[in-house]
Amino acid sequence: MMQIEQRILIVGTPSERVTRLCCIFEFLGEQCEVVSNESLLTLIEQSRFRAVVIVNDNISEESIKNIASIVPWQPLLILGDTTLQLSNILGQIEEPFNYPQLTELLHFCQVFGQAKREHTLTSGNQTKLFRSLVGRSEGIANVRHLINQVSGSDATVLVLGQSGTGKEVVARNIHYLSERRDGPFIPVNCGAIPPELLESELFGHEKGSFTGAISARKGRFELAEGGTLFLDEIGDMPLQMQVKLLRVLQERVFERVGGSKTIPTDVRIVAATHRDLESMITENDFREDLYYRLNVFPIEMPALSERRDDVPLLLHELVNRVFNEGRGKVRFTQRAIESLKEHNWSGNVRELSNLVERLTILYPGGLVDVNDLPHKYRYIDVPEYCVEISEEQLERDALASIFNDDEPVELPETRFPSELPPEGVNLKDLLAELEIDMIRQALEQQDNVVARAAEMLGIRRTTLVEKMRKYGMSKE
Repeated sequence: MMQIEQRILIVGTPSERVTRLCCIFEFLGEQCEVVSNESLLTLIEQSRFRAVVIVNDNISEESIKNIASIVPWQPLLILGDTTLQLSNILGQIEEPFNYPQLTELLHFCQVFGQAKREHTLTSGNQTKLFRSLVGRSEGIANVRHLINQVSGSDATVLVLGQSGTGKEVVARNIHYLSERRDGPFIPVNCGAIPPELLESELFGHEKGSFTGAISARKGRFELAEGGTLFLDEIGDMPLQMQVKLLRVLQERVFERVGGSKTIPTDVRIVAATHRDLESMITENDFREDLYYRLNVFPIEMPALSERRDDVPLLLHELVNRVFNEGRGKVRFTQRAIESLKEHNWSGNVRELSNLVERLTILYPGGLVDVNDLPHKYRYIDVPEYCVEISEEQLERDALASIFNDDEPVELPETRFPSELPPEGVNLKDLLAELEIDMIRQALEQQDNVVARAAEMLGIRRTTLVEKMRKYGMSKE
């Protein structure tokens, strides 16, 4: 798997100018290594570097062009003159070397590397991360990049975004990619716990500290020791609890409710909210000092309406997830997918997930088209597909329904024999008499309104009109 390295490779034979360039890079705080042209391709096929500087003294432009085409994601710099203009050749290093030029070129390499990060293969941990945060849009790619940047540190992270965008998914992936991955991940929804119980939930309590505390109990900070504590909906935390949380973040110690023993804590805090905390600070609903403690490294989740092109990928992931849980599988036509891309998704990914689950129940193993979607998700006007049935078939079905009804039609005993007579009957005439009698009764009961009589007989109005014409009947 390809790894991302922060080293700078200088490709060329050792010389005074190469040594001088290495010294300047090291002075700038960069790690650099001089490699030969032969070993370069092996290295850049396995890793992506901060920059590759090609000294074009002994390397032809054809060789440089070949290198650039093999690794289009690798930023390249040329030491010396060149006429090549390729997307990943970001500039020429001119002599004499100077600080402004080198720092500018390194900045270009950094920006290029961030823009091309989706083309880089990833480690096993990162592969699982990418499966959880599905999408190719710029917004979700930026979220993945920020997670990779912050996961290696213990910095406090604040995840912002609308409800249903996957803030807990971000928190779990930060934990999974961090050095604390072997420790616990403990989520707490600050908005779902009553204010009077939140302190006990977070810090635990001692026996007898309040009514109902029949034994000592650990809080979420103790349960998360050595791992990550995820404080969801931090904007719903009461002000008095905000003060106590701030103390824990500052001093890394706390006391249980009803206790006096100071307990040290070693947890990484990841908080999340859908609220505008800066507006809450203005309205004195959220502490400004706590906000700056939490907002060390913000990550903003894009709404699904901002990344509509990710809907097909999300559908594929959600369908497979439901299938792997043994709850069936559903598929979507291209028209249905295009219609779903037009929806505004106020409930974000959670709304899409619920829709997939509902459609799996309605159409197990089926193929969902636009008209199978609930009405509010239909943005493409497609005529309903109707099976054409002949009038003769409708007539046979109507007669079959009469004779197969759970409650048989009571026929006039004087006109229709209860048993087949020895001499037999003319079935065609008998059925015609039955049909005429049923039509006449329906018309009489519905005041000669043909449409209502047809509805009563379970046939179309046009079918009833044809039958009346066939038998020479009129509404009178």
